[in-house]
Amino acid sequence: MANALVQDLIDAGVHFGHRASRWNPKMSPYIYGRKNQIHIMDIRETVRGLLRAKKYVSQVASGGSLVLFVGTKRQASAAVQREAERCGMPYVSERWLGGALTNFRTIRSRMGRLEELEEIRGGDKIEGYSKKAQSSLNREFRKIHRNLNGIRTMNRKPECLIIVDPNKEKNAVLEAKKLGITTVSLIDTNCNPDLIDLPIPGNDDGIRSIELIMSHMADAVLAGRKAIVAKNEGKESGAKADAAPKADAVPDKDAEETAV
Repeated sequence: MANALVQDLIDAGVHFGHRASRWNPKMSPYIYGRKNQIHIMDIRETVRGLLRAKKYVSQVASGGSLVLFVGTKRQASAAVQREAERCGMPYVSERWLGGALTNFRTIRSRMGRLEELEEIRGGDKIEGYSKKAQSSLNREFRKIHRNLNGIRTMNRKPECLIIVDPNKEKNAVLEAKKLGITTVSLIDTNCNPDLIDLPIPGNDDGIRSIELIMSHMADAVLAGRKAIVAKNEGKESGAKADAAPKADAVPDKDAEETAV
């Protein structure tokens, strides 16, 4: 299992870092060496960080809490959206709106506007507007849908953020830190690992690298959700087992009359 994981990471190019001139010295514990002026990350640290992150994310999901996937850079957007939808968690893949966590109530109020616009566009109501008003409504809908559609199911604050490139998503990292939300992030050699609770050292610019890490994170969420189902089924079976003896303990009236 471990050997297969290491091979997958190497094939995806997770171990490739940035140019040596762009590195953050705080990343030195995660760097194995350099080749052609490119830093090479220690794959053992990547595996260690990935397994630790998967264990934590699975625990969060098994507790019924939300995990928010965040990745707005061009290489990460599609993978973040696909994997978040696969495991049924909210995501931000286009643009991080300032205050998405710290001003959560206001962001939630915009969801009502999104639903209102969908109702207008989906029925005959839009025909009652002028062409200029229709164009304005469609433009507003596209903007809100692009920015908020991924978090429309997020009815409460998440317990964990999974981030691709904390340098790019610095606002998300700062908001999570302010609210005490745990951050899990794929960090490259130009990042500051001190800002992240559970860093996963790896290439945050390669599409294959991002897809692989996000896939493992989604698998961890699904594993946690399966644990919830198994736990609930165990409770139901236990309740049925407890109820069965009670039914057998009901006295038989005919037997009592015969005995008398």
